[in-house]
Amino acid sequence: MRILMACAAFPPFIDGGGPISALLLARMLQDEGHDVRVLNAGDHDADEMIEGVPVRRIAAPNVYWNYRVPRPTWKKLVWHGLENGNPRAFSAMRREIRAFAPDILLTDSIENINVATWAAARSLGVPVAHTIRSAFLLCWRGVMQRQGVNCDGQCLTCWTSALGKRFFSRFVDGVCGESDDVISRHVERGYFPNALVRRIPGAIERIVAEGPRAAPRDRPLRIGFIGVHTRFKGLDVFGRAAARLVETLPEASVAFHVAGTGNAEDEARLTADFPRDHTRFWGWVDPQDFFPEIDLLVFPSVGHEAFGRVAVEAFAHAVPVVGSDLGGIAETVRDGVNGLLFPAADDAALADRLTRVARDPDLYDTLSRGAHAAAHAYLRPTIAGLYTQFLQDTMTHHHARPITTDEREVAL
Repeated sequence: MRILMACAAFPPFIDGGGPISALLLARMLQDEGHDVRVLNAGDHDADEMIEGVPVRRIAAPNVYWNYRVPRPTWKKLVWHGLENGNPRAFSAMRREIRAFAPDILLTDSIENINVATWAAARSLGVPVAHTIRSAFLLCWRGVMQRQGVNCDGQCLTCWTSALGKRFFSRFVDGVCGESDDVISRHVERGYFPNALVRRIPGAIERIVAEGPRAAPRDRPLRIGFIGVHTRFKGLDVFGRAAARLVETLPEASVAFHVAGTGNAEDEARLTADFPRDHTRFWGWVDPQDFFPEIDLLVFPSVGHEAFGRVAVEAFAHAVPVVGSDLGGIAETVRDGVNGLLFPAADDAALADRLTRVARDPDLYDTLSRGAHAAAHAYLRPTIAGLYTQFLQDTMTHHHARPITTDEREVAL
């Protein structure tokens, strides 16, 4: 297949797991024998090669592309408004789609490249597949939270500000997500009404650990966290649980390792409760260097993760995961098998789960065996095959389904 893969973010720009997942997906599709070109918004037009993947950068069709940089309020409002259907994006993406002449367009997230891309492809008769990696289509914040509290549904502001996104989703022929949770949250609210639906989890390159680990007997249990230091990720929940542990467990029986970064204000607030004598703060670190240094990973997100790549990366190192019982984490971590689950935002419950593991070496050994075994389901060749089948099925679905009135008007 000739695949044009339009991405919201792609290396060398890294703002979390999304760009890494996009790069891995592009390389997997290449390994399957497909002709892949990545299309991405940036500062200016450019053609690059990133780890063997041809990348076409186009000047951002919106007022800016890097939404991680602070912007004036008026500019943010304009950006969000245009993300509901940007005529400049429609023209630019139509031009790029026509130039590459793909068999299928695959969008990996949709920020900046815009929902109008789906209409542009449909106007040219090109099948459209989409990978959901966040709640951006549902919530202008992208996290479905207000002041740190999870939303039960779309608030009026988000519903109104997403009307265009929901409308343009009708042009998508196939949609996949890394968890059933992230898919259902969209489909149940009327998104992707004409698309076939598929769950395809994230992939890992390889299983690093040769076998399961044994619980440490002659040193502290090393409990780690890696990720962006934000409220959503629940780092403060882990900090409060860590403080509880040092009060209840024997001296030097646990140690805490915190990797990742955040802005200065968040850092101070989210890490305030960690016992400094028992905690090492790594800053930014390559996950492949971090996982060998910990025994147990804490994944305490207080919001719905679309998947949570860090959990399966831990499994590849035979590291069990103690995670919150929300979203993709709850689908990846099997309680009592490859880790333990706890009610999100409940630091006392998290401390209880960590205490159980710290006091029971046999439990740790069981969970490590489960983590190592679970990693096999996420290996790159397996996930690549699932994507190829998904794209083939999407193309078949595209050619079989009738054209709606809206789609006929776009084609004209």
